Amino acid sequence: MSDYYEILGVSKDASKDEIKSAFRKMARKWHPDVNKAPEAEAKFKELGKAYETLMDDDKRATYDRFGEDGLQNAGFNTQGPFANGFGDLDEVFSSFFGGFGFGGGSRRQDPNAPQRGDDLRLDIELEFEEAVFGLTREIKIDHLEKCSTCNGTGAKSGSKPTTCKTCGGTGRVQQTTKTVLGHFTQIVTCPHCHGKGTIISDPCPDCNGEGRKSVEKKIELKIPAGVDTGSKMRLSHEGDAGINGGVAGDLYVVIHVKPSMYYRREGINVFTKIDISPAQAVLGDVITIKTLDGEKEVSIPSGIQHGEAVKLRGAGVPNLSKPSLRGDHIVVVGIKTPTHISNEEKTLYQRLYEIQSGRKNKESVKERLKGVFK
Repeated sequence: MSDYYEILGVSKDASKDEIKSAFRKMARKWHPDVNKAPEAEAKFKELGKAYETLMDDDKRATYDRFGEDGLQNAGFNTQGPFANGFGDLDEVFSSFFGGFGFGGGSRRQDPNAPQRGDDLRLDIELEFEEAVFGLTREIKIDHLEKCSTCNGTGAKSGSKPTTCKTCGGTGRVQQTTKTVLGHFTQIVTCPHCHGKGTIISDPCPDCNGEGRKSVEKKIELKIPAGVDTGSKMRLSHEGDAGINGGVAGDLYVVIHVKPSMYYRREGINVFTKIDISPAQAVLGDVITIKTLDGEKEVSIPSGIQHGEAVKLRGAGVPNLSKPSLRGDHIVVVGIKTPTHISNEEKTLYQRLYEIQSGRKNKESVKERLKGVFK
């Protein structure tokens, strides 16, 4: 099993800045365009997986506790950012760090450089039992995909974008303004190409020259057992397509769980309530209750008191990081005093009262109380 910290050459308490620095160093060493060794491609993919995991607080916490298997069980995408290709090294640094190339220092963003697409968010609602046991659900998203007609260039077939003559392809121009204090010079976005650095004279009819277009996509989403309200799932590269060949953003799915009319959930434990009669409380009983796994018999011990609980171990919610471990089903017992009883029951209760109180006269309890409050 791979050790992500060892792959990047950092300690387990490394900061994000240390992780970034280590990734830049290792990426220059193992990128397949630079290193022609047979194992370079595999090592570079491992670098991407390690970096992506350790830079995400939720994924890093899960990895630290349960390892790579724990990430998969928690529903995280573990393929890494380079599962479908690498791009050149400058593109990698541009996508990950906003523009760090071989020189190692920041530079002004080239308008024609690859730019990562935007992340998207989708909120979905689950029934209580769906969240407990997990499911596979088809979701639909609207996101920007690279236009297949023009292959993302924005130009009509047979043509291509041309360098903007106003800014020379930089996307920025120097503007000088005359003021009472003298001439003031500043760098502004090119008004001709709007910062793109290129001009499309004959735009693609399918995307109107944007290079991307909105597409509805269906995704089979595997929701793991044990999710709860606020749980997030990250689907790598399912956000908006990048610009100029940049990688796509990610899709974040946020879970909302409907409350149950029967169960109350606390972490991985569930609670229910049942009412029993005084006789059941005194003598004990075996009763059938509804559980997450169907109807089950539960033993009520004799002498149980109002508000005490009976625990069904392992009948609660699966642990999100380790589904084989489940919480408990805790049954809180209430003792319900009957309000309507038969003559036979009344006689038995009267006899019980006489036994427990030591009074053997036949005066009813009601009559005795009347005497107290005269």
